[in-house]
Amino acid sequence: MAGTDTSGRPPGAVGRVLAPLALAQFICSFAGSNMNVMINDISTDLDTTVQGVQIAITIFLLVMAALMIPGGKLTDRYGRKRCFLLGLATYGIGALLSAAAPGLGVLILGNSILEGIGTALLIPPVYILTTLLYTDVTSRARAFGTIMALGGIGAAAGPLIGGLITSVLSWRAAFVFQALVIALILILSRRIEDPLPPDPTRSFDTGGAILSAAGLILLVMGILAADNNLWLMTGLLLLGALVLVWFFRSVRAKEAAGKEPLLSTSMFRNRTSNLGMVTQNVQWLLLMGVSFTVAAYLQVVRGYDAIGTGVIFTAATLGLLASSLAAERLAKRHAQRTLIMTGFAVAIAGIGILIGMVSGFPSAWAFAPGLLLIGLGLGVMLTPSVNVVQSSFPEEQQGEISGLSRSVSNLGSSLGTAVAGTILVAGLTTSAYGAAMITLAVIGLAGFVAAVLLPRTTTVG
Repeated sequence: MAGTDTSGRPPGAVGRVLAPLALAQFICSFAGSNMNVMINDISTDLDTTVQGVQIAITIFLLVMAALMIPGGKLTDRYGRKRCFLLGLATYGIGALLSAAAPGLGVLILGNSILEGIGTALLIPPVYILTTLLYTDVTSRARAFGTIMALGGIGAAAGPLIGGLITSVLSWRAAFVFQALVIALILILSRRIEDPLPPDPTRSFDTGGAILSAAGLILLVMGILAADNNLWLMTGLLLLGALVLVWFFRSVRAKEAAGKEPLLSTSMFRNRTSNLGMVTQNVQWLLLMGVSFTVAAYLQVVRGYDAIGTGVIFTAATLGLLASSLAAERLAKRHAQRTLIMTGFAVAIAGIGILIGMVSGFPSAWAFAPGLLLIGLGLGVMLTPSVNVVQSSFPEEQQGEISGLSRSVSNLGSSLGTAVAGTILVAGLTTSAYGAAMITLAVIGLAGFVAAVLLPRTTTVG
């Protein structure tokens, strides 16, 4: 591909576009976790409950998951840079609206809806542009390593940064911080050039977009209803499953008629990609599930403030930073499958230590060893999972697979907060904390099995 040297490393002009792309992933991940340490402050200021804040967090993650596939598809029609900039602008407006929110409803509109829509528009271009500009396994691992490092740091350091801002200023200032970062990204984005021209003639499957989004929303709403009404939970889950079946039937019908659906069924015929997306889903489920569970337990059960809670999460941030920045070196020495398996094993061990240490030691620092291992494990496997999936498809399908991949990952984030949060909020006690963490560990084992089933000689590039 033009624009790269023989080593696959983009020249300086192309390499500099990595800064706004990585910062975009950072701020979107930050937004998904920084509210975890503001639970008490927000609920008191807006006269709502812990469950109300949990719902706001989950809706934000859910909107991202539901709209990521349509967002990825729109990049083909309107261009990757244009969608990226529109997403940034929408996100920034949502952040400012959240900062001024007088109540939970406006907070959900700004943070959960507008920031969620903005993220769904801007994140697929991040992964499409990276895949197109970095063409060999080493340079792509380096680029995705940087992006996933900042994304993971955003999620892991969100509690610390959010805690600092909340303690020194207020929780509202954390949203102003997001808006400022968005402004910086917009300035840096002037360097970005779209490597492929947009195709305005590409059709857009509006009906498919509505069905896919509705199905995903109903599924997560069903999980959220588990602690209130089991019949409602069952009904929502069944309805969500039926809507998704309807969606896939409509996709097949459109393909049979020679029309372009929202998502081609060929996306699901690649066994390596399918397994890679399972690992992505579980990775983000673990990260967001652990983050919400530990943050809520520390604040509500043990009475820690935002800054105290955030400081404890430093261990996870350091672990994730160390292993993510080593992605390029690890990719040269080990197979993608090996890295993903190792990451899950280390993260699951970290959850086990979290359960054991916290029950046996009253100090909040008993969380540090487990969080450190979880951070290390996630950092080891986030990059190879993305690399495996994105590299399984040619350039012309990057819009579809990027949207699907990010949707699967963000659905994992939604499920992590919903599953762990539902268990924890149903009974904010030490036993509920243990039940939530055990559930996450079991789900982590499922991710490990998916990694074992990946081809032994997974090649990327």
